[in-house]
Amino acid sequence: MGRLTGLLIRGATLAPLSLLAAGVAFAQEAAPSLEERLAALEAATAVPAYVDNSYLFLIGGLVVMFMAAGFCMLEAGLVRSKNAAMQSMKNVLLFAVAGLMFWLTGYNLAYPGDSTLLSGLLPTNLSIWSPGSLEEDNGGYASGSDWFFQMVFVATAASIVSGTVAERVKLIPFLLFTVVLTGVIYPVVVSWEWGGGYLDAQWAFSDFAGSTLVHSVGGWAALTGALIIGPRTGKYFGKGVNPMPGSNIPLAALGTLILWLGWFGFNGASQLAAGTITDINSVSIIFVNTNMAAVGGCLAAAVTTAVLYKGKIDATMVFNGVIAGLVSITAEPLTPTIGQAVLIGAVGGVFVVITVPLLDKLKIDDVVGAIPAHLVCGIWGTMIVPLSHGGAITPNEAGDPSYLGQLVGVGLTAVFVMIASTIVWFALKFTLGVRASQEEEMMGMDRAEVGLEAYPEFTRT
Repeated sequence: MGRLTGLLIRGATLAPLSLLAAGVAFAQEAAPSLEERLAALEAATAVPAYVDNSYLFLIGGLVVMFMAAGFCMLEAGLVRSKNAAMQSMKNVLLFAVAGLMFWLTGYNLAYPGDSTLLSGLLPTNLSIWSPGSLEEDNGGYASGSDWFFQMVFVATAASIVSGTVAERVKLIPFLLFTVVLTGVIYPVVVSWEWGGGYLDAQWAFSDFAGSTLVHSVGGWAALTGALIIGPRTGKYFGKGVNPMPGSNIPLAALGTLILWLGWFGFNGASQLAAGTITDINSVSIIFVNTNMAAVGGCLAAAVTTAVLYKGKIDATMVFNGVIAGLVSITAEPLTPTIGQAVLIGAVGGVFVVITVPLLDKLKIDDVVGAIPAHLVCGIWGTMIVPLSHGGAITPNEAGDPSYLGQLVGVGLTAVFVMIASTIVWFALKFTLGVRASQEEEMMGMDRAEVGLEAYPEFTRT
């Protein structure tokens, strides 16, 4: 009995030592190398970054999609009551058309890889987009999240055209123009910069979130349409202008605020990454600058109208001042200081107030003021980008944006979009016809094209 007790005591004493020796031997055999540990650490951090980046695209895309509601409400409020149902339906349909075309041709034209001709001017990737494998790392973010985020941008360009040519364009020709705009014209321009094409490679052109690539593309297409389709019946007589006020200013105000909100996704998610401290800090600064540019545009438009119109502040100018500030900062919302962001937006707000009556003098009928807000301010926002990057005049070895490079991008976009849009508008004009008849226009597009009225119990105006 005593011997057994002694053996148990010795066993209990030696057991920890035996386990320690076994652990040391196992560690010597199984300890990963430094390279293996670094690889494991990289894999552990890559997955959260992949998820964060994908969520940025998905949530940003949802917010940008809500801008479609903003455009719809703004335009429905700024047209006359007899055209509000038509304008609302156009905005819903164009979003559907944009989604279809960006899947069929748009995405792979915008991001063609090496499938280009003429030094990146002509993308040739005509394949239909398809997502990668569910188990596959698609380059830092889920491929579907990227497609969705890029798709909601193209619908914005089409909405700009919708507002300008409202109240006299027929539905089917407009939708056919949208097919070409979203499936070909917009993606080709995007390929020059975001797709690594001609402007990016040859001129270091910089457009962070689309002052030119989105807003000016829509603006040039809208300007071309307004010139070819002509003004609304009765809008101009001699040198006079017949005001045609919108039917629902509160609705237009709602649309403006929705767009203001949507722009945080538009610009913020264009950082394209949120998986590091630097990236998420950048997203937050973009939010701040985006908001302050809208503040500058709003207040500048209010002050300018008060000065020009003897103390009266035009609500529609204030709304477009907000949009002008947002468009102006979109080309570079990260690097400006907060003060610079306010100033950039404020200049955009002044441009809107000045440009609207100028268009009327030229008898260019822009129903909602989209050309001043999106085209003029898109050009302004693009051209001011070098200010916060050192102010280079010409392309440089550092690859910083230059005023000459920005000007080439603006000019090339203008020429291409206007030529392509002219071809499409004229083709539609001489085949299906683009413009409603004078009788249909006087009746209102709601009754002529939609078959129901937005406000059936109200007096028609």
